[in-house]
Amino acid sequence: MTMLRRHLFTSESVTEGHPDKICDQISDAILDAFLVQDPFARVACETVANTGYILVTGQITSSARIDIPLVVREVVADIGYTNSRFGFDAASCAVFVAVEQQSPDIAAAVDLSWELRGGVSLAEIDAKIDGIGAGDQGLMFGFACDETPEFMPLPISLAHRLARQLAQARKGGRLDWLRPDGKTQVTVEYEDGQPVRVDTILISTQHSPEVDHAAISAGLMEHVVIPVVPEELRQHTRYFFNPSGRFVIGGPQGDAGLTGRKIIVDSYGGYARHGGGAFSGKDPTKVDRSGTYAARYAAKNLVAAGLARKCEVQISYAIGVARPTSIAVETFNTNAIAEQAIEEVIKQVFDLRPAGIIRSLDLRRPVYRQVANYGHFGRGDLDLPWERLDKVTAIKEVVASMVHT
Repeated sequence: MTMLRRHLFTSESVTEGHPDKICDQISDAILDAFLVQDPFARVACETVANTGYILVTGQITSSARIDIPLVVREVVADIGYTNSRFGFDAASCAVFVAVEQQSPDIAAAVDLSWELRGGVSLAEIDAKIDGIGAGDQGLMFGFACDETPEFMPLPISLAHRLARQLAQARKGGRLDWLRPDGKTQVTVEYEDGQPVRVDTILISTQHSPEVDHAAISAGLMEHVVIPVVPEELRQHTRYFFNPSGRFVIGGPQGDAGLTGRKIIVDSYGGYARHGGGAFSGKDPTKVDRSGTYAARYAAKNLVAAGLARKCEVQISYAIGVARPTSIAVETFNTNAIAEQAIEEVIKQVFDLRPAGIIRSLDLRRPVYRQVANYGHFGRGDLDLPWERLDKVTAIKEVVASMVHT
């Protein structure tokens, strides 16, 4: 008799009022503001948040002129920190800006892209694209699986949905005692690699000092958990709502925030490997961002094409060199064809040179702040180029040609 293998896997998400996520949103809002005026802006924008202040630092080279403190205050207000009683206030917090231009040594690696401004034909771009190198060395991973309609692991998918629902309940006034800071965590039980049940749901949310714990638990169950997690998955599920008992002090008053400190939340919740590079505040010449988006794009289309039920794609780059130094595929024994053949499919279907990624995914547009919350991948609520399934037909055609040769 074969025994089913059972295991648990946990992922977490955070709300837009979490101090690290405040910083991610500010960095990406500043990036977007520069790209509106100058699609070729070089931006590496870092943000620090602490009690009563925001610091914006990094390297930016651009012809655009942006009122950075205004952008900062607009983001903080939009999140919901508009009252000093919440521990942070968009109108009264101090904003410091310490920004320099990009290092000329780094710029030299990708400066050919400046020649590709308006008036250049696609044929001319293709002729030059090999000369546009990566803005840094590094390794990136992309992942997709068939556990959910959005081709994401179920634990991180549910954690993000719970965090978004928490923010919607606050902003919609359904739970008027909610405050912007919060975290969610979901543990899923698997049988032989397939998700079958939600074992544990944890929600910790900042709240007003007047509300009691019983009201918090009842409100979170009714307005957050039930609308998000299907009843059939909530079998013998354990719930932890604000298990520390009190969460009044939150946001930057409760903990310092930094851009790029939630890279696992931003990607696959720990279900797949991560190259280590953060996304927010970086223009698309930085392969930490564009390369990771391209790897996800490839993995998702490969799974959708039926080549594997789970697919992890790794790519790596050398600074100033256009073509990846390596491409690797891991399918966790779910592949329909050899992994080496899948690697060849990637090479034929996807242009993984940095300039090719930027062009094919249209990454010089201001699309980044919207993904600074609730994940950069699996976002069915957004039309993101790296989430489209527009390479499935091409993948199948390449596979068919391999079979016939």
